[in-house]
Amino acid sequence: MTRIGFAYNQKPDAVSTTLGQTLGESVDAPAGDEEPPSRAGASSAIDASAAAPAASDDEFAEWDGPETIAAVESALAELGEVVRLEATPDFPERLRAERPDIVFNMAEGLRGVNREAHVPAILEFFGTPYSGSDPFTLSLSLDKARTKEWLTCHGIPNAPFVLVREGDDADALAERVRARGLRFPLFAKPVHEGSSKGITERNFCGSPDELRHAVAFLLESYAQPVLVEEFLPGREFTCAVLGNGDAARVLPIVGMNFGALPAGALPIYGFEAKWLWDRPENPLEIFECPARVDARLLSAIERVTLGAYHALGCRDWSRVDVRLDAAGAPHVVEVNPLPGILPDPADNSCFPKAARAAGMSYDELIQSCLLLAAERQGVAITATAAARKARAALAAA
Repeated sequence: MTRIGFAYNQKPDAVSTTLGQTLGESVDAPAGDEEPPSRAGASSAIDASAAAPAASDDEFAEWDGPETIAAVESALAELGEVVRLEATPDFPERLRAERPDIVFNMAEGLRGVNREAHVPAILEFFGTPYSGSDPFTLSLSLDKARTKEWLTCHGIPNAPFVLVREGDDADALAERVRARGLRFPLFAKPVHEGSSKGITERNFCGSPDELRHAVAFLLESYAQPVLVEEFLPGREFTCAVLGNGDAARVLPIVGMNFGALPAGALPIYGFEAKWLWDRPENPLEIFECPARVDARLLSAIERVTLGAYHALGCRDWSRVDVRLDAAGAPHVVEVNPLPGILPDPADNSCFPKAARAAGMSYDELIQSCLLLAAERQGVAITATAAARKARAALAAA
């Protein structure tokens, strides 16, 4: 039977031990010149006109809760013997002791700008096959500015931007923006975050003064550079990609219905919409899947999505966010090689939503990712009924 390792990070408020006991006492003191993610804390509800939540509200937004971890483990268990390998400081020792045949990786990491690459790098060091993208792609994709530079080099459309490393007064910052040819309105966001961390309504800047305030807040709160880019005013889409090489395909596209947001809310899918307004007990009707687009736009979106996927070296699966400019042309907003995979449809997790629209169950989605990784690396997966079913679902998607 195939021995499947399962690497993940579990939200600290969902475990029985304290964060200090689980991860060590230096959580808030990254070493050397590492730049931390946002700081820990508990979020509170806000309305559409409220200021952004404190940076402390969203530190562990990227990590997974026990329900997701259990659902992934259950799906993997149909393909082999699952060994949990939580990405805590003793991960290398446990990996060496357990010796899995392959690892399903969804660990986001904790510290530094390369945190998403830590587990894959350790797996490569020990020669252990694993699912998903390699350390370089994970580090590159987490840096929004370098991702945009890379995409531009490969001819993939994305919004013009400038990277701000320290505060300027309103006039100086506006001059830097003008020198790069950017036009208001602009949107500012932390350069090294995911899961909509640091993405709130107050990041929308219609004037130099608003830009200065937004940049100052983000620099102080997230302790990392701030990406400032032209705001793309058109429709937004989330595109799930499965596969490798020429066989990679875009699943049914998820379109954003910003009309479902609270009255007066800006047309962005940020922290408020994702974690505060959209609740299982009162879900936002913000998504349509498949998105209602004509054949020409669908082709254009799929073209830039797959272009970004291949340019960044993504493997097995990734989520690509796309937004239209004023002329209706699709631009890549972000690439996430570790996509969110919440199992409950009420949670509106976009990758599972796209998979369901393609006729794949949640279990088949998880199993397909592992099967793609195993095929890519020559790892034999036990020929269970679930494996055969997942392969058939992947071929039909």
